Amino acid sequence: MSDVKEQKQAVVDSLQEQLASAKGAVLTGYTGLTVAQDTELRRELREAGVSYHVVKNTMLHRAADAAGLEGLDAFLSGTTALAVSKEDAIAPAKVICGFIKKNKLEDSGVLVVKAGLLDGKVIGLDEVKALAALPSREELLAKMLGSMNAPISNTVNVLQGVIRKTVYALNAVREKKEQESA
Repeated sequence: MSDVKEQKQAVVDSLQEQLASAKGAVLTGYTGLTVAQDTELRRELREAGVSYHVVKNTMLHRAADAAGLEGLDAFLSGTTALAVSKEDAIAPAKVICGFIKKNKLEDSGVLVVKAGLLDGKVIGLDEVKALAALPSREELLAKMLGSMNAPISNTVNVLQGVIRKTVYALNAVREKKEQESA
């Protein structure tokens, strides 16, 4: 095999491994994205633990076939970039949709979401937007812990109220006795 074919096969193998091990991924089209915008997007994705790179459609097609992903071919036209996260299924969608909203690129066609991957299944634009709207894992954990902590806090407050009322009653008795003795 020639060096070029070996290099291309290495890229396809790398993409296949990324797709197979991805908890979440987003395919984007990026026509007209400025260098400053691209740099900012890459920084935000990197901070979220998401790898992001431009891919050739034919190589992504081969990698998707090798990984057993069906339904991705319909989205492989024009410029394509792939954002992949191995840890957080929501992170790619959240960062990219947030970036589009923050930079007011919704209707400009500069950066568009083509499709997404969630646990090995291809999802459409609406599902990607729904993922992006979900609270983060940390927010969900905080809400869960808060709801678990609420009954305990309420019990403590009730018990403190009983003690507080007892102290007020004892204080009133003490003040009354002081007034009687004076």
